[in-house]
Amino acid sequence: MRDAAFPAVADLAAPRGHYSHVATGGGLAFVSGQLPLDAAGEPRADLPLDEQATLALRNVEAALAAAGCGWRDVMKVTVYLAGVEHWPAFDQAYRRMLGDARPARAVVPVPALHYGVLVEVEAVALRPAP
Repeated sequence: MRDAAFPAVADLAAPRGHYSHVATGGGLAFVSGQLPLDAAGEPRADLPLDEQATLALRNVEAALAAAGCGWRDVMKVTVYLAGVEHWPAFDQAYRRMLGDARPARAVVPVPALHYGVLVEVEAVALRPAP
């Protein structure tokens, strides 16, 4: 059973489609795929991969915070990269952002992502007990 959906999240532009940034239920928080969009909702395909990855991860972090979670609560991350050659640069940005948190992760190379960006990140977190 779903507890709540958060289509509006502080520090994130409203979703461009029919979805919520994060939904909660069954003690979990499900973060929709976050692209490297700035606070105004503009895609930043002009940035290098490292900066796109950091921006996408910050967007995941904002969605997690809306559900009362942080990186240490994340159980699983799925990353979509427009080209496997971006894997090393993404991994460096990921390590910087997550620090000691080491959730399970899959990195999926894809031929292209929306708006021409290079990375999309989604996550599932265990919500802390109230």
